[in-house]
Amino acid sequence: MKKIIGLLILVLSFTSAIHAQDSGDAAPPAKKIYKPSRDFLMMQLTYENWSGTPDSVKVTGIGRGFNAYLCYDFPINKSNFSVAAGLGVGTQNIYFDNQLVVLNSNSSSVSFKSVDSSGSSSQYKKSKLATAYLELPLELRFFGDKTNRNRGFKAAIGMRVGLLLDAHSKNKNTVTGNTIIEKTSNKTYFQTWKFAPTARVGWGNFSLYGSINVTQLFNSGQGPAVYPYSIGICVTGL
Repeated sequence: MKKIIGLLILVLSFTSAIHAQDSGDAAPPAKKIYKPSRDFLMMQLTYENWSGTPDSVKVTGIGRGFNAYLCYDFPINKSNFSVAAGLGVGTQNIYFDNQLVVLNSNSSSVSFKSVDSSGSSSQYKKSKLATAYLELPLELRFFGDKTNRNRGFKAAIGMRVGLLLDAHSKNKNTVTGNTIIEKTSNKTYFQTWKFAPTARVGWGNFSLYGSINVTQLFNSGQGPAVYPYSIGICVTGL
């Protein structure tokens, strides 16, 4: 009897050991967990121009701009959508054809003065108007791949709210062979706030970007009724 009980205990122990080994082998491998990108950083290189420019204002060349923002992203439940808000700086540069932007006259409005670029002793080179804003970007975002936002389709619509930090003209001339650069800063003629709807669409960390102001650049009656717009490339990440 004792031999039979001992044999049963031995068989049960051996069977339990095999079952435990089989259970360990059958355990599923741990899944790799991706930490989703929040597109914390946005940088934009843009082409800048004005809508509604009158014939008396001769915009030329390739206007350039650069925007940089730090954003925080708030996912909407477990969907592919999120909302984001941030803070950053946006800059714009507009160039003119044989015109100088006059910001330091006693006039109640900004003026665009035509210049002669063919003179021998005093020759006009180029002129630009530059603005800089402290900006608050707001976006509703869609991510095709919500587990890894550094890949897949992306789209966003939103609004930029901007506070004017600086507005200045910069003119370059040569006088008797010497280069003279004149810079005049004056925010008097410009609207303090700007509002611009925005849109982005792209793949992974790169997207095409566009915006247009719904507010005029200049104060009413103090400059042409122009509406700045931007088209460019946006790089996102982190």
